[in-house]
Amino acid sequence: MKKFLILLSILVFVSAFGYGNALAANPDKIKVGILLPLTGPFAAVAETQKEGALLAVDVVNKRGGLNMPWGKVTVEGVVADDEAKQDVGVRRYRYMVSEGVKGVGGQTWAPLAFAINALVSKEPMPYFPVCVLAKDAFKKGTLAQTTFATAFSPWTVGYMAGSAAIKNLGKKKIFFLARADSWGWDIRDGVYAAAKENGATIVGYDEVSLGTNDFTTILQKVKAAKPDVFISAQFAADAVALLKQCHQMGLNKEMTIFNSFITNVVAKGLPPEALQGVYSMHYFYYDLAGFEDKEVAASAREITALYQAKYNKPPDAYAMIAYVAYTEMFRGFEAAKSLDPIKVAAALMANKGEFKSVKGPARWREDHSAVYKYAAFLVKGKGPSEQKNPWDLFKVEGYQGGDSVMPNLKSLGY
Repeated sequence: MKKFLILLSILVFVSAFGYGNALAANPDKIKVGILLPLTGPFAAVAETQKEGALLAVDVVNKRGGLNMPWGKVTVEGVVADDEAKQDVGVRRYRYMVSEGVKGVGGQTWAPLAFAINALVSKEPMPYFPVCVLAKDAFKKGTLAQTTFATAFSPWTVGYMAGSAAIKNLGKKKIFFLARADSWGWDIRDGVYAAAKENGATIVGYDEVSLGTNDFTTILQKVKAAKPDVFISAQFAADAVALLKQCHQMGLNKEMTIFNSFITNVVAKGLPPEALQGVYSMHYFYYDLAGFEDKEVAASAREITALYQAKYNKPPDAYAMIAYVAYTEMFRGFEAAKSLDPIKVAAALMANKGEFKSVKGPARWREDHSAVYKYAAFLVKGKGPSEQKNPWDLFKVEGYQGGDSVMPNLKSLGY
C-alpha cells in the first residue's frame, strides 16, 4: 500500500508538471517589450514610437487577441526607458527577457539597436528595431535571424531625397550638407548615387557634427555655390535650427530647401513662415487626401482616426514605424502558429516576405529590411495662410519606393 501511494504521488506530480508546461507553452496572455529612450535627447520622438506600439497592442486586443491554435491570446505591452545608453538599454532588455516577454521592439538610437541585435543573435527573440539603422547593419550576417527592421537605412533616405529633388522637382545642381556620422554619410552616399544615375551635379558639400546650432558660415557657402536645391541630412533639433536659419537668411528665395527626412514634431518646431515651401521625405504623413492610391489614402484615414481617438493628435512618422513593427510581430506569431522566435522569423519570410502595411504593399527582403511600394512621401511645407489647423503641416506631392530606392543586395554581400 505504501509503495502504491508513493507511485501515485509521483504520477500526480509528473502530470501536474506536464500540465504546467503546457500552460506555459500555450498562454492566454503574453507580454511584449517596448524599450525606448523616454528621457534624454530623443525623448520627443520616442514618445511617438511608444504611442504607435501601444496602439498596435490595442488593435490586436480589441479583436480579442492573437489567433493562436490553442485559442485567443491577449497582449500586454511592457514599457521601459533605455535612456539612449548602451549599458542601461542592454540591462533593461535582459530584464524584459527574464520577465518572459515574447518579443521586443524599440530603440531610437541606432547603436543600442546594434547591441541588442548582438544579444538576439545568441539568444533568439523576435526583435523589431524602430529606428533608421545604418546601411552596414543590413550587410549579410549582421542582423540576427529574428531581427526585422521596419525602417530603411539612411542611404535609402538620401537616395529618395536626391531622386525626388531631381525627378519630381527638376533640380540639377545640388549642395549637400551632411552630419558627421554614419547617418549623414549614408544619406550623402544615397544622394550622390541618385545624382549620378539621374544626371545631376553636386556643386557643394560640407558636414557638421550632431548638435550644431549655428549654421551661418555653412549657409554663406551654400549661397555662394548657387545650387538650385540645398539638401540637408539634419534631423530633429538640428533640422529645426537649420531650417529657421535658412529662412532668416532668405535662402528659400534663391533655391529650393530640401530637408532629407522629416517628422511632424520637427515641423511643429518651425514657425509656419520657415516651413513654407520646404520639401522633405516623410515615412508616413497622415493626410493623404487626393493621393493617387485610394486604398492607401483610406488606410491612412482609418489609422489616423484610431490614433486621434487615443492620443488627440494625428500619428507622426516614427509612431507608424513602431506601429508597423508591432503589427508585423503579431502577424508573425499568428502565421507561425507559435511563439517560437525561429518559427516566427520563418513565417515572416514565407510567401516572398509579402505583407500589407498601413501605408500600402510591402515585403521583407533577404536582409530583413522592409521594402515598401510607398517607402516615403514627398511633402511640401505649408505656410501660415495654407494651414487650416495646428497639424495641417504638409501637402503630399509624390512618393518614392520599391526596390529602386534600396541598396542592392549584392552591395550588402548577398
